[in-house]
Amino acid sequence: MDARDVALLERAVELAERGRRHVSPNPLVGAVVSRDGQVLGEGWHAELGGPHAEVQAIAACGEQDLTGATIHVSLEPCCHQGRTPPCTDAILAAGLARVVVASDDPSTKASGRGLGILRDEGVQVASAPADSPVGLRARRQNQPFRKHARTGLPWVMMKTATSLDGRLATHSGDSRWISSGPSRDLAHQWRAEVDAVVVGIGTALADDPQLTARVPGVARQPRRVVFDSEARLPLDGRLVASIDEAPVTLITSRAASRSATEALTASGVEVVVVSGQNEHSRVRSALAELGQRDVTSLMLEGGSHLAGAFFDAGEIDELRLFVAPLLLGGRQAPGLIGGEGVERIADAARPVELTRQAVGDDLLTIARLKEW
Repeated sequence: MDARDVALLERAVELAERGRRHVSPNPLVGAVVSRDGQVLGEGWHAELGGPHAEVQAIAACGEQDLTGATIHVSLEPCCHQGRTPPCTDAILAAGLARVVVASDDPSTKASGRGLGILRDEGVQVASAPADSPVGLRARRQNQPFRKHARTGLPWVMMKTATSLDGRLATHSGDSRWISSGPSRDLAHQWRAEVDAVVVGIGTALADDPQLTARVPGVARQPRRVVFDSEARLPLDGRLVASIDEAPVTLITSRAASRSATEALTASGVEVVVVSGQNEHSRVRSALAELGQRDVTSLMLEGGSHLAGAFFDAGEIDELRLFVAPLLLGGRQAPGLIGGEGVERIADAARPVELTRQAVGDDLLTIARLKEW
């Protein structure tokens, strides 16, 4: 690979972003067809079930003869029949001589197979180093897809807002609004990008939220998920009332009354019963259930109790924390993460990447805790 390859891979990663909000559970993918560094056609995976990026880029070349040309792709080309035919077939049919990829596909149906098929057919293959800037960017672009492919579980992004002294609310439970208007607007954009939004029953009862993404151009509203061990979710609440707008899934336990779960089911709520010896084992069971429903990403918006269960389970992949210029105080005011926590500072979760930026009057810290 040379500098020209890197530039074209960067362009492919940039194109892939155009599919965000539209292609999950598929990955974001962009592609560029070129000859001697001159771009002949570009494409990206634009919608679930639609043509993949490689096919779009080849089609964008029109009637040009592509024999001997190169295609740069942000993700390893697929080689299996899914919602669409294999991209390796399209590459071979077009006569492309070289394929350059920014990142691997860790799914069992791919994982190097596509590149192996192309090599066997005489196509030159090159891959960006995993630790290179473009390689990292391409992998980080598809963290939900990568985690789901490897574990069957959704990627978990925890979003929350605290005061300067680390409080989620006052001692009386008042939390509206700790974060600024621009911060809340940004959180709605994040909702539009994930497959599910998760809260605990405490938040559902206290706030009666709708949990939809209220931003223009939302292709699909996220699934609303409530952790509610006793099935106390009100039938007359906003979540159930808006069930035609987006599905609602209730994660409950065997302790929930049959009459309550039957009433929720009759109202259109999907009730999922999970078991486990403790809260964090039940979190993992719930995530496995959601993963089976093609939920590859979720935003955790619950309070301290639910955040603690996810933290103890080791299932927070990224934290997005708004810190507002407020001091609340109070021994009974809830903190950021409950649960058991760690015993020693040496056991603390430490981010692999940390960024900070101002959003309105708040400071947003994004802590990437895991790489997939």
